[in-house]
Amino acid sequence: MRPAVAAPRPGGHLRPMTLPDIDWTALAQDLDTHGCAIIPRLLPAADCEALAALYDAPAGFRSTVVMARHGFGRGEYRYFAYPLPEPVASLRAALYPPLARIANAWNAALGEPVRYPAEHADYLARCHAAGQIRPTPLVLRYVAGDYNCLHQDLYGEHVFPLQVAVLLSEPGRDFEGGEFVLTEQRPRMQSRVEVVPLGQGDAVVFPVSQRPVRGSRGLYRVNMRHGVSRLRSGRRHTLGVIFHDAL
Repeated sequence: MRPAVAAPRPGGHLRPMTLPDIDWTALAQDLDTHGCAIIPRLLPAADCEALAALYDAPAGFRSTVVMARHGFGRGEYRYFAYPLPEPVASLRAALYPPLARIANAWNAALGEPVRYPAEHADYLARCHAAGQIRPTPLVLRYVAGDYNCLHQDLYGEHVFPLQVAVLLSEPGRDFEGGEFVLTEQRPRMQSRVEVVPLGQGDAVVFPVSQRPVRGSRGLYRVNMRHGVSRLRSGRRHTLGVIFHDAL
């Protein structure tokens, strides 16, 4: 697949990327079993550090959100403007097709009529026709004491059901604490929590809002939320790759 073209941005080592070998069958099984899946070393350290450095070049972003002002937690995040920098643009385009196959299988299993096109550009055209034209990939920054409340990233009528977060910082070197957390709200049962260990450059794939779960009477849907626990020290940067655009 030819990577998306993006204008140069400040930040050092930034280039189009090629996905590492990913066992998509195993990844889909992890999503079905655990509600998330890890892609080890999706980005090399140099790309992680360059993307984290972009946070201090606000001209490349369309908006900044201070979480405490909205009751979201503590910390900040910035949404990229179009054109997206590399490797974010090619990462978004390359991850979408295999995730769309998983998303279509989920919708078919749940009896949902929505199907996602094979290419991300076609899905974005669907979003943009509905007025969802603002890019959603973002970089989040946390410092000591910051955290992200449990939430879902819903930005309009069109919601792609899977998203990806890539840890740009190195645990133990750059920060302590700040674990990625998922909760699964099961009908008539207590919620289940999943704490996801990540190293620098590792990615986690997880549901935006819901996923199918097989029970004794067949498939049912569970509600998912995600967040980040309190950072105890240092500074933590994360890249969020969301495939639908925002109103």
